[in-house]
Amino acid sequence: MKKDIKKIIEFQKERDWKQFHLPKNLAISLTLEASEILEIFQWTKDNKLPKNKVKHLQEEIADVYYYLLLLAHETGIDIKKSFERKMKINSKKYPVTKFKGCSKKYNEK
Repeated sequence: MKKDIKKIIEFQKERDWKQFHLPKNLAISLTLEASEILEIFQWTKDNKLPKNKVKHLQEEIADVYYYLLLLAHETGIDIKKSFERKMKINSKKYPVTKFKGCSKKYNEK
């Protein structure tokens, strides 16, 4: 991930875009890119990914990754540590004994 962040920062510097990459703007961009992933699946049969849209999905996932890494960098958040903490929280919220095979939210069970 550190190499990817370095690439993003270099890309940003070359274009003088840091001035535009405020956390609010990055959060908006992240949401918009995630929405573009949904658009790929809109109106698909059986909600399956059409083979001719795999490349497009790859590109949109890369855009989400780009903005997620940049937002975390700009706000000083360590994604790996945050992920590890959140997985511990989720393990307590969703114990296997109660939630295996169940799609309900922790407060609905």
